[in-house]
Amino acid sequence: MRVRIKTPSRIHITLIDLNGEIGRIDGGIGLALNEPFIEIEASVAEEVSVDGGTAFSRAAKKLSDAFGRGIIVKVLNRYESHVGLGSGTQAALAVAKAYQMIYSLDLTLKELAALVGRGGTSGVGVAAFERGGFILDGGHSKKVKKGFLPSSASRAPPPPILARYDFPDWDVVIATPDLKGYYGDEEINLFQKYCPISQGEVKTVSHLILMKILPSIIEEDLDAFREGIYRIQHTGFKRIEVEQYGELIKNIIELHKDSAAVGMSSTGPTVYAITDTNASKIERDFKSAFKDRGFDCKTTVTTANNSGALIEMKEVVEKI
Repeated sequence: MRVRIKTPSRIHITLIDLNGEIGRIDGGIGLALNEPFIEIEASVAEEVSVDGGTAFSRAAKKLSDAFGRGIIVKVLNRYESHVGLGSGTQAALAVAKAYQMIYSLDLTLKELAALVGRGGTSGVGVAAFERGGFILDGGHSKKVKKGFLPSSASRAPPPPILARYDFPDWDVVIATPDLKGYYGDEEINLFQKYCPISQGEVKTVSHLILMKILPSIIEEDLDAFREGIYRIQHTGFKRIEVEQYGELIKNIIELHKDSAAVGMSSTGPTVYAITDTNASKIERDFKSAFKDRGFDCKTTVTTANNSGALIEMKEVVEKI
């Protein structure tokens, strides 16, 4: 049997509650994208053989250690890691889902995610893989996760999904400067240094999500969505994430704040702009702005992925 899987990427708009006073932490909103994407092909093997990066091979080894069976993974397409687009989760889930299908394992995607160590803070990446769309997750009970940690350092299972909506057919401009975001010890230190966030800021973020962003998606009101996204860049943990880049990301966000929903994804440095009219101009402006500040920049114009990962399976017939 051979399995081919093509995943979405995702933008993570914000975490919600890094205060925890009412007994839950984390929570978040984000959006699955058609591009960039990861694509793999996998088949049965006695040992683990991975033609790709660390995230793919680490997931394959964890599965092999758990179930005692190998897998061959060929990476057909991937995108850059540690830039805020969730490549680690998509790579690990692609391998895990392929493994589960090849060996007919009775495991849910949430269980697979826990096995390969994903979803310990945000549930957006796991839900993006499963169903796509715009996602709101409910975070973790402090009975399950006691401290403020990024997904890479958390052993908590993926959180519950509270809401998932098809996203409107708006263009999404992605701009990734030649920088790495915060990951590993740097990301852990970011959480430890700035958490807990004030309860007042958590309430503001929650209010913006409930009464601004979610209704604007259902009503396809881009102006209201734009206003909500802009305010989030200046509130709570997202404000802190943006501030780690000094004036760089702040200034880029300001360029089109009146014409598009502009923000930074996750801990950056990728910036996104969601629009229905001027995607090509925004793309050019992002490239030019980063270049003026001394950074090469990769850009993509894409749309929301409202269906999740594409999975194809076929039997392999061996010739005698």
